[in-house]
Parts: sequence; C-alpha cells; structure tokens
Amino acid sequence: MSPIILVAPAAFKGTLGPRQVAEAIAAGVRRAVPGATVLECPIADGGNGLLDVVLPAGALRERLQVTGPIGDSVSAEIGWIDGETALIESASACGLALVEPEDRDPMRTTTRGVGELIWTAADRGANTIVVGLGGTATVDGGTGAARGFGWTFENAAGEPLPDGGGALEELASFGSGWTVGARVVALADVATPLLGSEGAAPVFGPQKGARPEEIPHLAAGLTRLAELWARAGRPELGTMAMGGAAGGLGAGLAFFAKAELAGGAEWVLERAGFDADLVITAEGVFDKTSLVGKAPGEVVRRAQAARKKVAVVAGRVEGMVGVHAIAGNDDGRLLDGPALARMAEQVAREALHI
Repeated sequence: MSPIILVAPAAFKGTLGPRQVAEAIAAGVRRAVPGATVLECPIADGGNGLLDVVLPAGALRERLQVTGPIGDSVSAEIGWIDGETALIESASACGLALVEPEDRDPMRTTTRGVGELIWTAADRGANTIVVGLGGTATVDGGTGAARGFGWTFENAAGEPLPDGGGALEELASFGSGWTVGARVVALADVATPLLGSEGAAPVFGPQKGARPEEIPHLAAGLTRLAELWARAGRPELGTMAMGGAAGGLGAGLAFFAKAELAGGAEWVLERAGFDADLVITAEGVFDKTSLVGKAPGEVVRRAQAARKKVAVVAGRVEGMVGVHAIAGNDDGRLLDGPALARMAEQVAREALHI
C-alpha cells in the first residue's frame, strides 16, 4: 500500500508563507516517493499565515482599510471560516512587516487597527472572532485595539493619551468602550506574561525596535496598565501566561474584549489529523524553543504521541536531539522553493529508508 505523508510546515518568515513551503516540500516528497499520498496541511501558531492555513478553499476574505501601526491607513483582512466565525491576523493590521526598519518604535506604534477589525467583524454578525496575535510591531498592552472599539485613556489631568506604549507611564484612568458582542479567542505562540523580567517589554521590545533605554519606560507603562486592571477586578492579567503576547495585546484583549487566550499551534492542529506514515514539518530556525508552544514543535509532539515517523526541514537546526532533521545552514531567508523541495526529497528518502 502506498504511504501517506502529511506535510505540515510553518512559514519561513520574510520569504515564503506556509502554503508556499508546503507546496515546495510536497513536490520534493512526490519525487522521492512517486506513489505516495501527500496531504498538505500548512500550519500557523497565531502569527503570519493564519488565514492561509485555516480558511477552507473558497472562503470569504474581506479587505478593509484600518489604522496601521504608525497611524497611517493599511489594508488588512478578515477571513470567514463560516457565516458566524471570523478570523483575524493582528499582523495584517499592526505587523512588524508594515513598518520600515528605521520607523520601528514601540513607544508609539499601535494595535488600533486590530480593534477596528474586531469591531467590524462583530458588527457584521460574527458570534466568534479568532485573533492571531503573532508578528506585531507593538508594545501597547492592547490599548490601541481597545481604542478601536471606543475605549479612552487619560492622564492625571484628564487629557487623552497618545497611542503607543510610551505614553502608558502617564495613564491615570480609562473609559469603557462599546461591548464587543462576540466571543473573542486570541491565539498566541508564546507563554510570555505581561510583566516581569521575562515580560513583554524586555522580551519583545528590542525585537520591535525599542532602544535599551526605552525598555524600562515600556515596562513601567505596562505595569501601570496592569495596576488599573487589578483595581477593575482583573489582578491576574499582569502575570497570566500568554498575556505578554504581541506586546501585551493578549492581556489587553482579555480585559477590553473579554477574550479567551489559547495556544495557536494547538488550536490550528486540532483541525489537522495525524493519520500518516510520515509527518514532515518545517520552519526557518528549528531549536529548543520550537518545542515550547510553536507550531512546528507542536507538530513534532503530536506526531510522536501518535507514534508516527516525523522529520523536520529547516533553514537552520540548533541543539536538537531525537528529531530527524535536515538543515540548509541558514535561517531560511536564503532558501527558495526548489531548495526546500530538494531537502524534502532527501528527508523523505532517509525517513522511509528508500
């Protein structure tokens, strides 16, 4: 009987989306095993590529103009899994890729566009709104998103605060916005809390363009925000796992939109089966952190739990044992489709002993 091979890769950030990676790997697998049944299941963990992974063929995808991360208008997307379930990628509204390197500044970048997407989806009848949190350019604790559905933020003089994480140190009060009439599920690929030495500001601030001297200000602003949340009855938001995702957008949506936080990889992979003779996953860099919450690591875990053969294709593999892997010796940015196909052909032959 011909083998069944499940191809379940993540995106190679900056070059290929999850579907492109899956197609390239599948092409290599078919060369190695011409008679195989190859199932393509590109995955995402709440970041870039979530809509491509989850939406069924022919699903409605709407393009909307929303507020971008530095205040200008950007074109973002709402996908509809069905008539009552909307899917949003935060990165499409406030992603790091939308900001030129010289303009990256989490002291002022905003998640406002995410809130505008959420409000639009709810207004159009969504009962459930799933929000992927990965890939943002922001550390504003979700205050921008809250502004997108009517919340206000003031300093001690009652003056409105500007958008961005830098102003939150001066936060004295906030005013309630409109009720989001839908269940919101926020998907994260990290367990990072909002506050502390391993919190959103020190962990994600530098990645989003913050200078070393700005990190304490961002941390102080998030601490101030968490204090006000605690006074409003949510003292756990400063320390809860995944609250620091997307620069605190996770905790922000939990407060402002009553969102549930969930692991993105688990949520996506619940929609994928593992009835295969071989499972192949991929990402730009596969290391020990890949096994903690990231989608490719979750593929490996689930495949191993199902007692399936599993292999990894990556631009670079670091410090891994016990996982069959092949690397291209870079971080994935130099790999194109044909190179991935060649690597997949090799790993399929090795894993199946062809």
